Amino acid sequence: MTPRPSPKPFDLATPVGRTRAYADYLWRDHAYLRLGFSNAHWISEELVRANQPWPHQLAVWKKAGIRTVINLRGGFDASFYALERQACADLGMEMVDFTVTSREVPSREQILGARELFQRVAYPALMHCKSGADRAGVMSVLYMHFRKGLPIRKALQQLSLRYLHVRQGKTGVLDYFFERYLEDAEPRGVSFVDWVESPDFDPKGMKATFRAQMLGSLITERLLRRE
Repeated sequence: MTPRPSPKPFDLATPVGRTRAYADYLWRDHAYLRLGFSNAHWISEELVRANQPWPHQLAVWKKAGIRTVINLRGGFDASFYALERQACADLGMEMVDFTVTSREVPSREQILGARELFQRVAYPALMHCKSGADRAGVMSVLYMHFRKGLPIRKALQQLSLRYLHVRQGKTGVLDYFFERYLEDAEPRGVSFVDWVESPDFDPKGMKATFRAQMLGSLITERLLRRE
């Protein structure tokens, strides 16, 4: 007798799979912290940034007019992804994956890809990472610059403590890379895109010269357990 294959860990088509998914999501993904707190902010008339939404929260956003959900986390084998993908499908919302990290300088491809992303998605849209602070922050800076035409210096308001971004830790590398542009290229009249496309843009070099402050690292790595 051929043994039956083991069910997928988060196969939402089965009761066992759904239970596993929600249990994993609740505890391993710390979703219990987000039941009453979404860190949601409309940064324009067409885009809201937030932390990882629960399926029932996505239903609320659907009623608010959201058409597209932009997932910045990746996590394609994770419980949050299975639940979010199913919820978007059930609600008729488009789910777009655009993976970025919170402790690396964005690559040239990611930055130019973000410019293209913000031109093609259907709005209104919701953009999220896990906490809504760091990856949502750097992408919000790029959105405000590419889509809304704000200079980088002003768009950088999206990376602030108001959104729970802590620049003193390892996540401060996101602030650092923008500051390199503002100090090294902007005074010479070089546009942000031209800088990114030039040989002067060196993500590995910027990461190597960045040094996280110990207190900030303790907050982001140990206390908040950011991704």
